[in-house]
Amino acid sequence: MIDVSIIKISSKGQVVIPQEMRKGIKEGEKLIIIKNGNQLIMKKASDLGKSIEEDLMFAKRTEEAFKRYEKGHFKEMDFDDFLKEVKRW
Repeated sequence: MIDVSIIKISSKGQVVIPQEMRKGIKEGEKLIIIKNGNQLIMKKASDLGKSIEEDLMFAKRTEEAFKRYEKGHFKEMDFDDFLKEVKRW
């Protein structure tokens, strides 16, 4: 399941990872941020080699979807239908 949350960046460039999304991340653990166009991907440094290609493909699909959204090529659906659509990816 994909978790989504909206956060703010502070004036110092800091962000807070919501508590429910920090499970499995220990204090002091190193994270990597990958910027792909307008997309940011955050991964644990210890997991970098495991699925970087998968993450980049996800970022590409997300960026393409956002471009379609900006052009007005989107449809409304309820949350359950949205989750079914996401799982098809």
